Parts: sequence; structure tokens; C-alpha cells
Amino acid sequence: MSVFIIAEAGVNHNGSVELAKKLIDVAVEAGVDAVKFQTFKTENLVSKRAQKANYQKENMNDGENSQFSMLKKLELDVETHTELIEYCNSKKIMFLSTPFDLDSIDLLNELKLPIFKIPSGEITNLPYLRKIGALEKQVVLSTGMADIGEIEDALDVVTKAGTKKENIIVLHANTMYPTPMEDVNLRAMQTIGTTFDVAYGYSDHTLGIEVDIAAVAMGATCIEKHFTLDNTMEGPDHKASLEPHELISMVKAIRNIEIALGSSVKKPSKSEIPNIAVARKSIVASKTINIGEILTEENITIKRPANGINPMRWDEVVGSKALKYYSEDELI
Repeated sequence: MSVFIIAEAGVNHNGSVELAKKLIDVAVEAGVDAVKFQTFKTENLVSKRAQKANYQKENMNDGENSQFSMLKKLELDVETHTELIEYCNSKKIMFLSTPFDLDSIDLLNELKLPIFKIPSGEITNLPYLRKIGALEKQVVLSTGMADIGEIEDALDVVTKAGTKKENIIVLHANTMYPTPMEDVNLRAMQTIGTTFDVAYGYSDHTLGIEVDIAAVAMGATCIEKHFTLDNTMEGPDHKASLEPHELISMVKAIRNIEIALGSSVKKPSKSEIPNIAVARKSIVASKTINIGEILTEENITIKRPANGINPMRWDEVVGSKALKYYSEDELI
């Protein structure tokens, strides 16, 4: 099964439909499976007193510390959702969006989204988890900031509400933008998979693409990565997002790793079979040998090519009689 790659546009559209469409174009060119936005009603998501995260304050030098005012500018209305879905359909790419409140779950369900993404911040939101679970859709669950017990509790809620475990992918994640390498803890991704016997993947907020490639090599079936048109743009997530050429490189590398992982059966590959005769060796005469002479370690040796007796039969050959005359380097 091919790795499902989600290009996370998030709020990097900066509230502009045209910018959102340009992000979709980049995702299409990169060859990802889906492009994802964020769906929220600011009034339902945060209180007017909620402060920005430190990375948001650093990335937005607007002197404004309120999450509410920041998010209000990044909200997408129903008409915009419909327009972007139609645009994605015309470009043959899947439109996804993360709902951040109960009303947004209803909206995305009415818009017939095939996959529901649960963001890290909602993993302890029981009513939210229950509502998504009851939809019986494909679910992608991010687990940033969570411990193994919280993941277990969230999975219990979602499955008991009606979603089958085989329809859930759990993403290891770290919610720091950008994530320091020492905090990635990629082995925890595999721990999630083995603990819950569930499909797993990785939602990445590191700079660069190497951790995503490593995650695929470690069995990730889904990769989610933020991207932008230009990471110097004003906005909370641009700095920790890939630029278009980097997204293209990431997808290409992941697809190559998928192919390179292969079948797990160790045998000569189709491309290297012709090399066996050239690179391996045979038992040959190291000097002239007369008929009837005993073959010894002094008159035979091992050299390329490999179209004679396999050197693994050395002990059988040593001590036997020469059945014919051999000149130096002749195959025994």
C-alpha cells in the first residue's frame, strides 16, 4: 500500500482564496495524495482571553497576543470551503480539512469529506472524539503532547462511538513549530503501532524532509507535512513549512523509499543476476596440471569468473585426481 501523503496548507492561505488555490496547485505539482486546510469557528475554538503560543508570537510581529484576533483573520467560510473543494476536484486531488469544533465537524460531514483528521489539541476532547467516531469514516488521529494512556483513551472513545480500528491511522507528532530534532522521538511512532496494533504514521513539524523519509523507512503509512508558498510570509506557521521545491523533493524521496523497501525476501535481484558470473569466482588451475595428478592447494586456486565449480566445493576438489590436462587459469 502506498504511503498516503497529506500536504498541510493549514492556515498558510492567510485568509485569501487565491492563495489557497495556489497552495492547491503546488500540492498537485508535488504529487501528494491530499491537501489539507483547517476548519473552525473562532468563537467556538478559543476564548477572547486565550494567548498565542510563543512560536506564534515570534512568527507574527504584529504586537497582537490574542489567539482570537489572529484566528479570526484565518477563518474559511462555507462558500470558500465549497469553492476549494470544487477546485480540488477539478485538479484531481483530495480536499481535507481539520475540524476544530463540533459545528465544524458537522460542516465537513455535510460537505462529504472522506477522511476526518483529529488534531493533537483535541485528543482529550471527549465530546469531539465521540462525534467524529460516530461518523464511521476514515480517521487520522494526531498524538502530539499525548502519552500512551491518552492515546488509548482516545482510541477507545472513537472505536466505541462506531469507527472500526482498521479505519484509523494514528500519527506520532510533536506540536512544537519547528520541532527540535532531539524531541522528534521517532521510535515512539513504532511503539504506537505495536501497542495498539494500528496503522501508524507521522505528522511532521521539523525543518527539512529527512525525518519524514526516515518515518517511511520505519513503516509509516501516512505522512503529513506543512507547506507554504514562501516561508518568509507573515503568519503563524510559514516559518516551519516546506517551500514548493522542498515539498516536491520530499514526495519524490518518499516514493523512492517506498520502492526501495521492497518485498523483504533476500535473493538476487533481477538487475544483479548478470553480475553473478562476473563478480563471483570458480576453482581454477594455478599452474599446469597433468592428467592423473592430485589436485592440491599448491596447484589450484580461486579466480573470476564464476562459470566453473563453485569455490564452496573446495574441500571436495582438494585431494581428487585430475581427469584431464589443465593449463594455468583453466577452469577445473
